Amino acid sequence: MYAVKEIYYTIQGEGFHTGRPAVFCRFSGCNLWSGREEDRHKAICKFCDTDFWGTDGVHGGKYNAGEIARICSELWPDVQANKLVVCTGGEPALQMDDTFVKALHEADFEIAIETNGTLELPYGIDWVCVSPKANTDIVVQNGNELKLIYPQQGISPQELEAFDFEHFYLQPMDNPALSENRIKTINYCKNNPKWKLSLQIHKVLNIP
Repeated sequence: MYAVKEIYYTIQGEGFHTGRPAVFCRFSGCNLWSGREEDRHKAICKFCDTDFWGTDGVHGGKYNAGEIARICSELWPDVQANKLVVCTGGEPALQMDDTFVKALHEADFEIAIETNGTLELPYGIDWVCVSPKANTDIVVQNGNELKLIYPQQGISPQELEAFDFEHFYLQPMDNPALSENRIKTINYCKNNPKWKLSLQIHKVLNIP
């Protein structure tokens, strides 16, 4: 059984697939923070902006792989289009396995993962996006997309450039200094064109 916070249909708001319709499957749990506000001060990643605690979100619950595939299929509109499910969290690699990947592929979904890169991934994921966090051991050093939240104390873009990814993104950290962070990120990308700018347009446009 897989513990899922929520499953919903929306528009991808950041990174390479910005603007693409997708079903989001948000897994409960993370290895860098409990998800409880009272624990944030001792978390490895203190700036997380998502709620992944528990299973009480839309279509949240504990399911087997086939049940998740069915829910994702029911949420997808009845049109001829490439079906995409984005597996996120929390940290989806804590729970995703070969059985899960097989079930989603059998339901004709392309599978993307958004991971912190500290855990090995099951075989067969179609799009791997790693968002590294400071003070962690990054074991997933190759994939499709590397997306670094910037600026992030304790980790710099330069130390990640040797990793084997097709796309390198910097995304401004969403905190009280967001306006300043955007300027810093834009300037870094202009001065280091290996990196591209990623913005969270779902927040700008209020897309759920």
